[in-house]
Amino acid sequence: MAKTVLVVDDDPTQRRLMQAVLEKQGHAFQGAEDGDAGLAVVKRGGIDVVMLDMIMPGMDGVETLEAIKAREPDLPVIMLTAHGGIETVVKAMRAGAVDFFVKPASPERIAVSIRNALKVKDLSGEVTRLKKTRSGQLGFADMIAGAPAMRQVVRLGERAAKSNIPILITGESGVGKELVARSIAAASDRAGRPFVAVNCGAIPENLVESTLFGHEKGSFTGAVAKHLGKFQEADGGTLFLDEIGELPLDMQVKLLRALQEGEVDPVGSRRPVKVDVRIVSATNRDLAEQVKSGAFREDLFYRLNVFPIEVPSLERRREDIPALVRHFIARFNAQEGKAVLDATGETMDLLSRHAWKGNVRQLENAVFRAVVLCDSDYLTPEDFPQISGLTPTLREDAPAPAEAAPSAPEVFDASQAGEDEDALRVDILDAGGHLRPLEAIERDLIAFAIETYSGRMAEVARRLGVGRSTLYRKVREYDLEVDNFREAG
Repeated sequence: MAKTVLVVDDDPTQRRLMQAVLEKQGHAFQGAEDGDAGLAVVKRGGIDVVMLDMIMPGMDGVETLEAIKAREPDLPVIMLTAHGGIETVVKAMRAGAVDFFVKPASPERIAVSIRNALKVKDLSGEVTRLKKTRSGQLGFADMIAGAPAMRQVVRLGERAAKSNIPILITGESGVGKELVARSIAAASDRAGRPFVAVNCGAIPENLVESTLFGHEKGSFTGAVAKHLGKFQEADGGTLFLDEIGELPLDMQVKLLRALQEGEVDPVGSRRPVKVDVRIVSATNRDLAEQVKSGAFREDLFYRLNVFPIEVPSLERRREDIPALVRHFIARFNAQEGKAVLDATGETMDLLSRHAWKGNVRQLENAVFRAVVLCDSDYLTPEDFPQISGLTPTLREDAPAPAEAAPSAPEVFDASQAGEDEDALRVDILDAGGHLRPLEAIERDLIAFAIETYSGRMAEVARRLGVGRSTLYRKVREYDLEVDNFREAG
């Protein structure tokens, strides 16, 4: 999906010129003839970048910029003017502009400015997300929940947040159960207080009691200091017990007592400690079946399962996939210093049709890998080889005349191995059919070229399309042998 750029300029000719440039660069264009009209467009939403003229009738550029920033502080604004000066630039930047240039600007300058503005937007969004997560304010408004099944989760979560009722969140692994729990905590009267998450399946069995309830110094071998358990850490706030179905039976008894009495017994302590926590638990198992098989206590199950919320799999909320992909692109752009604009329509269709067995977590990791490896403005199916089945192919230059050049090397993948074991090749796939690391392929290709062209480094550099200094640096990095392949004489 193209990024939408709003151009606010009182000159219709300038707007038409900017429209032609922006649409040629693949962006969607919206225009406004003055500050009031531009602010009205911003209020409707859907704008990614604003390009704003400095001198306009009515509200001038700086006044419009201040009004936009008051409403949408993270929306990047680029200032334009026919008359540039240091004072004008300083004034615009102090008001919150991310860039400034003098009209008319070259298409290349406009493209770079928009790319940088989008990068700033991604960084700002990631900083906001991290701040909200740290302060416990990441709530339902920050969730991507456009699908009907997810809207139902939000409605239930908002109602549950208004009381201290115990909540059991169910759903497959990777659907985002902890995000729902955090959103409930942020919407409750305990917002801003501790939110402590515990993965019950990741705690060694002999440390479960100490982890949850704490211990006194010297209560067992290795207890060199007093330790507050997770219940005491979450006092006054919310305790999220993830994978509650993994809890050992003997610990289930003690957990039930802590829930009923509102107090815990630290290991080695002579008296119980009162705690005030709101319990939200989660599981990807069928606890009712575990109760039947005796793996989970029935009384604890009824104590936890007062207000069940089922989080749907990604299969049941495919409508949210495009928004999730764009959210992950923005996040990983910020984290990795990339500038990917979006995914192509073909790519988005591919991702929307795929069966995501690992749910949102699998989609997140797939987009992360694609963003890191992407060298263009848009993610393509080739950036998701494990889904599309498309793998990059190493191509060689056109062969030189037969009498002057050695035989052309063949480059193919490991799946072809066996047809001609003695053939020269650079494998791009490993024995399991997966892509080898780029460094390994590059090393093999350089070694292959050195052998093929008998150590003639000028020819090797020309064939590989790199400078000789770069080639020699790579040879040193990969500790490659050159002299053994040089032709005698």
